[in-house]
Amino acid sequence: MNYVDGFLVPVPTASRERYIEVARKAAALFKEHGALSVVECWGDDVPEGKVTSFPMAVKLKEGEIVVFSWITWPSKAARDEGMKKFMEDARMKTDFNDMPFDGQRMIFGGFQVIVQA
Repeated sequence: MNYVDGFLVPVPTASRERYIEVARKAAALFKEHGALSVVECWGDDVPEGKVTSFPMAVKLKEGEIVVFSWITWPSKAARDEGMKKFMEDARMKTDFNDMPFDGQRMIFGGFQVIVQA
């Protein structure tokens, strides 16, 4: 089965267009380096929780929205290789040095697919 990298990112609502621009560039690079697909989702119905929630997880501030994203890879080995190539790509260093979000509050992880319908 495929392998998935998942991300939660707090993005200022005023930076939506810049985020989309950066996400499109990153998606093209991820796909060039082996990703099968890249999906970026702008929060639309993301309630604040009492115990846990997406907003609490990223310490959402006023004027921000949660973005939920994932990258699908053919395997964990393909992801490890592709992510390494992505991070070493010179375009990554020049095109992404002004990120439109606080990367310190980004949550990410790799996941083995266990059910796919």
